[in-house]
Amino acid sequence: MGHAGAAAAAVRYLRSAPLPGPMEALPRPELRCVREDERTPVDQAAFRSVLGAFATGVTVITAPAAEEDEESPAGFACQSFSSLSLDPPLVCFMVGRTSTTWPRIARTGAFCVNVLAAGQGELCRSFAVSGADKFAGVAYDAAPVSGSPRLTGAAAWIDCTVHAVHTGGDHLIVVGRVDALGAAERGEPLIFHRGRFARLVES
Repeated sequence: MGHAGAAAAAVRYLRSAPLPGPMEALPRPELRCVREDERTPVDQAAFRSVLGAFATGVTVITAPAAEEDEESPAGFACQSFSSLSLDPPLVCFMVGRTSTTWPRIARTGAFCVNVLAAGQGELCRSFAVSGADKFAGVAYDAAPVSGSPRLTGAAAWIDCTVHAVHTGGDHLIVVGRVDALGAAERGEPLIFHRGRFARLVES
């Protein structure tokens, strides 16, 4: 059987296979440092430069205040976001292990992904800094399930429950199960490419 025949047989099998049942959340992984033997001789500057050629959207991950003594919700700008599964509906984002915002989000067990719209570059920058009240002067309402901040003017929002957390080098891979979502009827997304914000251009 040639490559084309094997591919066709695989497609037929996948179409006939039953869909998996409900999936249980995986246990929290044991966190550890990256060992020396796991490092590769790739220059970090070159790594950033080459991966910067991949254009992405920009999101702000938010969560409600987890403790009674917290005056404001939690949130941070996140470029590493992706859809993951249709059934069950899952999305994921990556966050650095040294993030001071992620522990606050983790304590709530939920989050909202705000997909930023073109023109929200300054809003993104305000959520990319640490040590300040990121929500000062920011308009938002509560996402319907988690109560996480849903930023006004965002191109889309995705309200999630934390489904699983995996280790990935110096980052964590956070998987969320989608509970509710919505999108603006019109509007362009904010694009990030080679360290700069950009806009879509129709070809």
